[in-house]
Amino acid sequence: MLKRRTDLAVEARELTRQGAGATELEGVRAREETREGYPVTRVEVLNETGAKALGKPVGTYITLDLAALARREEDAFPRAARALAAELGLLCKDVPPSAPVLVVGLGNRAITPDAIGPGAADHTLVTRHLVERAPEHFGSFRPVAALAAGVLGTTGVESGELAGAVAEKVRPACVIAVDALASRSLHRVCTTVQLSDTGIVPGSGVGNHRYALDRETLGVPVIAVGVPTVVDGATLALDILEEAGRTDLDPAALRGIGGDLMVTPRDIDQRVKDMAKVIGYGIDLALHPGLTLEDVELFLS
Repeated sequence: MLKRRTDLAVEARELTRQGAGATELEGVRAREETREGYPVTRVEVLNETGAKALGKPVGTYITLDLAALARREEDAFPRAARALAAELGLLCKDVPPSAPVLVVGLGNRAITPDAIGPGAADHTLVTRHLVERAPEHFGSFRPVAALAAGVLGTTGVESGELAGAVAEKVRPACVIAVDALASRSLHRVCTTVQLSDTGIVPGSGVGNHRYALDRETLGVPVIAVGVPTVVDGATLALDILEEAGRTDLDPAALRGIGGDLMVTPRDIDQRVKDMAKVIGYGIDLALHPGLTLEDVELFLS
């Protein structure tokens, strides 16, 4: 049977519950709330039973619905950045305020749907060198380093291996990894941000799984920040057919069709720029809680 493809825990929960006909899954806990006016869904995978049901590692998955940002609603950007910063701060609550952090932007800058990570790294306020060389002016800042790791095809080095080498030198207390994901719904493409404390596997969004970035490989907590930028072609086709009333279709009939096709919106360029900026600014506000959005804008200008 064809399985709808998604990297989002919130969608995996929805799909699994539909198939099981259950109000809630064993080993999974979820709740909904709002942050800065944006819907937030928290999915906790509590044990191996829940992990097997969702196909996700044990941990916490936070989904921010930033559709208002795509609609250009008033104050949408500052609210989105603050909301993301607050949720990220919760995941980093055990990291000491003065401890160094490494931000890793995963993906290929030359391929727009895969450029979320490098774009977020560009908007990250890097301070490690300033704290070390001018402590009299920047001693109150957290030491932050950023890396746009590139991809194996352009660097000849696995992005995970490169991040590991940099982490060994920088010795961060935490790594924040940003990457593109795949969604099962076009409505969530570039309108959703998923944060988790389980690490990330570069290339998972396009089915090209590489060297994992997690506590096991890097030796420190890895917070993953992901944005769905594509939808699997077969998954999209199945959803469209169901919306058109073709509920009698055997999903196996689509097996092998569109398996290598990834669909993305025509305005993906601007959407990726917007999401990369809000993620970068959200990371900055989370790692430097004493700064305002205006301060971050000034430092990055």
